[in-house]
Amino acid sequence: MTTLTAKHQIAWEKLPEDFILPDDTVTNINQPALAAALTDSLEAGGIVTPKTLTITNYGICATLNGKTVVKAPDWGYIANISTTREEVIRSYTPQLQGEIPTIVMEFLSDSEGGEYSTKPTYPPGKWFFYEQVLQVPYYAIFDCEATALGVPREGALEVYRLDKWKQYQLQKPDNNGRYWLEPMNLFLGVWEGSRERRTGYWLRWWNQSGELLLWSLELAQREKQRADLERQLASEEKQRAEQEKQRADRLLQQLRAAGLEPEQ
Repeated sequence: MTTLTAKHQIAWEKLPEDFILPDDTVTNINQPALAAALTDSLEAGGIVTPKTLTITNYGICATLNGKTVVKAPDWGYIANISTTREEVIRSYTPQLQGEIPTIVMEFLSDSEGGEYSTKPTYPPGKWFFYEQVLQVPYYAIFDCEATALGVPREGALEVYRLDKWKQYQLQKPDNNGRYWLEPMNLFLGVWEGSRERRTGYWLRWWNQSGELLLWSLELAQREKQRADLERQLASEEKQRAEQEKQRADRLLQQLRAAGLEPEQ
């Protein structure tokens, strides 16, 4: 499948078997944790299906003007693939193997990673590739770094949406500081707290009602609290029943001591 634009020819071809994928090192120690947390709550919330791909530093491919281009966003969400998961172990080609990613994310580091690069010549910049080649509906850029003193920054989040002219436009958050992603029927926003020995800012999901999608550990903790409460209530009910039985026994003894039987 080939798409023609005024200046570019875009083809959707499977990654050649002999193509050497870039072996980029992670420049931000927070990136794996942030990505895992985003996927965790979607899985715990039952939003991820067998045909869903959530990706982390995973190659998204297209052929631009006859040359293979691979970009590996720090995180991304593909709602539906049209092939088996075995076919997309190495990389993923939209249009050929399933849908365009709904959203891709880049986590900023202190080193320049080209998250804003609109360079159109080979190899194209990330922004150009996501916007003009893949035409991903949403592009998020998150600054999760800490200062030199180890103090977290504000966790600045930028969310861009592809408009009808196929250009990214910076979105404004709602009153809660969150961004509505219509295809996912979810809000995306920044949350401050701790997970896996990391305290700082995280990207998290909220549903349409404004309820936070919990991580699996939080769900387990909530279930444990619920079970503990049920056990406590059952224990209290058993204690009340025993106290009531003791009160009835004492009353029965008092009646008999007065020469009365309960039937009387």
